[in-house]
Amino acid sequence: MAAKLRKGDKVVVLSGRDKGKEGTIASVDPKAGKAVVDGVNMAIRHTRQSQTAQGGRLPKALPIDLSNLALLDSKGKATRVGFREEDGKKVRFAKTTGETV
Repeated sequence: MAAKLRKGDKVVVLSGRDKGKEGTIASVDPKAGKAVVDGVNMAIRHTRQSQTAQGGRLPKALPIDLSNLALLDSKGKATRVGFREEDGKKVRFAKTTGETV
C-alpha cells in the first residue's frame, strides 16, 4: 500500500503527550509504521564527548506512530489523505479541501 505520509510533510499530532503540536516529518519507517517529526516526542540523550562532537545532554526526536499523525492541509487543519488518478499517475490529495498534496 502507498504511504500516506512522506518525508517533508507538515503534520499535527493527534494523541499522546505532544497532542496538538505541529512539525515536519524528518524521516519515515514504513515497515515499523513510525516517523520522526522535528520538535515532537523529544527526549534527552546522554552522549559521550568525542574528538568531533561535544558531549552532554542532547535533545533528540524519537519516532512516533503514524496513526497518531495527521497531514495539515493548506488552511492549517488536520486532514485525511486519499489517492486518485491524474494524468495516469496516482497522486495524494487532502480529503477536506480536495487539493493535491
